[in-house]
Amino acid sequence: MNMSVPMPVTLDVGSDGGFAVSVRGLAKRFGEVKAVDGIDLDVARGAIFALLGPNGAGKTTLMRMLATLITPDGGKASVMGHDLVAQPHAVRASIAMTGQFASLDDDLTGRENLLMLSRLLGFRGRAARARANDLLAEFDLSDAAGKQVKSYSGGMRRRLDIAASLVVTPDVLFLDEPTTGLDPNARQAVWRMIRAMAAAGVTILLTTQYLEEADQLADRIAVIDHGHKIAEGTSHELKSALGSGCLHVMLADPRRIEDAAAVLQAKLGLAAQAGVADASLSIVTRTAAEANEAVGALIAKGIELAAFSMGSPSLDEVFFALTAQHIGEVRDDV
Repeated sequence: MNMSVPMPVTLDVGSDGGFAVSVRGLAKRFGEVKAVDGIDLDVARGAIFALLGPNGAGKTTLMRMLATLITPDGGKASVMGHDLVAQPHAVRASIAMTGQFASLDDDLTGRENLLMLSRLLGFRGRAARARANDLLAEFDLSDAAGKQVKSYSGGMRRRLDIAASLVVTPDVLFLDEPTTGLDPNARQAVWRMIRAMAAAGVTILLTTQYLEEADQLADRIAVIDHGHKIAEGTSHELKSALGSGCLHVMLADPRRIEDAAAVLQAKLGLAAQAGVADASLSIVTRTAAEANEAVGALIAKGIELAAFSMGSPSLDEVFFALTAQHIGEVRDDV
C-alpha cells in the first residue's frame, strides 16, 4: 500500500521538551472509581506509542482526556505544546481521533461520507472531491467508493473510519483500539496504514488489548492497569525487565494445575499463566538456574511433568506477569 499522507506542521520545541504529548499526574475519577490515577507519559513526535491494558484499565479515559472530550480532575498535560485545559481549541486543531466504533453514516456511500467531512472541514468543490478520492485510493477503498457503508465489511469500515480522521492531516492521531473485532487480514491492513502514517510524520497514540499489536507497531509501550501506569519501555525492554526467559511446563495430570501454579509462584515470586492447553503453565524466570530449581520443586511435590522447556518471554507473558504482580501489590496495600 502506498500511503501519501501529507506531512503535518511541526511546531517549535517549547516547554513540552519537544514531545508531541506530555502528561504529568493526570487523573480522572468517576464517583468512587479512580479511572486514571496520576499517570505520567511522554510521547516523542513522529512515534507510535501504545497504551496496553485489559478492559477497564483506564486507557480510553486517558485518551478521551487528551482529546479534550472529558476534563481531567488533576494533573497537567500538553499536546503539541498546547496546554490541555488552558488551550483546548489549539489542542483540537492539532489532533484527530478514531474511537472504538466507526463514526460513519451507514446510509451514505464511502465517497459521500468523506465528501461530507471534507466540506465540513473547509474543502470546497473540486478540492473536496479530490481529497475524498485521494483518501479512498490511499486506503484501498476506491472500488467500494460508491457502495453504502452498511454493506462494508468490518475491515473496510475501519479503514474508512481512519480515513475520515485524516481529511485534514493531524499532528497527533489518537486510535482507540483500532483493530478490535477485525479478522487477521484486516488487522494487518490497518497495521500497514498506521506504519505509513507514522513514516509520514504523524504521531500516533493508540490503545490496544492485543499484545501482538503493541509488539508489532509501537516504538514504546506503557502498560496501564487499574488507572496506573505499571511499566513503560520498548517491547524489548519490557520483555527483559522481569527476566531473561520463560519456563513452560506441561503437567501429566491436569488436576494438579492449581498445585503447580502455587509451587511456581512460591519459588519464582511471580504468577504463573495457564496456557491454551488445560495442563500447561508458563512463568517468567530471571535465570536458567531459577527455572531448573522451579522444575525440581514441582517434582519434589510429586507433580509429574509431561514436558518442560525454556524460551524467550513473549509480550503476552510479560504483560500477564506485570498485571498479576500489580494486582498483588494493590491488595497488599488495602
